[in-house]
Amino acid sequence: MKDLLKTAYDAMDEKLTDDLVVIDFRQHSPFIDYFVIGTARNYRMARSIIENVEDKASEAGFEIKKVYAESTTRWLMIDIGEVVCHVFYDGERELYNLEGLWKDLPTVKM
Repeated sequence: MKDLLKTAYDAMDEKLTDDLVVIDFRQHSPFIDYFVIGTARNYRMARSIIENVEDKASEAGFEIKKVYAESTTRWLMIDIGEVVCHVFYDGERELYNLEGLWKDLPTVKM
């Protein structure tokens, strides 16, 4: 699992994702182990981040479950099974406030 998390996190970091946060769901969800949350400056950057996660995870042999990256939304996601990556832009991160919603869960330092 740590390999998948590291692959996803590093792929997001490589594309200069701002304010990366990892939330640990292992004790609270039978389906998800981690959320990786980050911010992009615009849609093109957000899309590039998601595509990089998709490419790096696929290269490492992980199965991509679903990619949500429509140009009409400001919250893009990629589901890689136990890790779900979220990329927000244009104020959406503050609006949905996933870190606040899950503030009781531990975060992971990478």
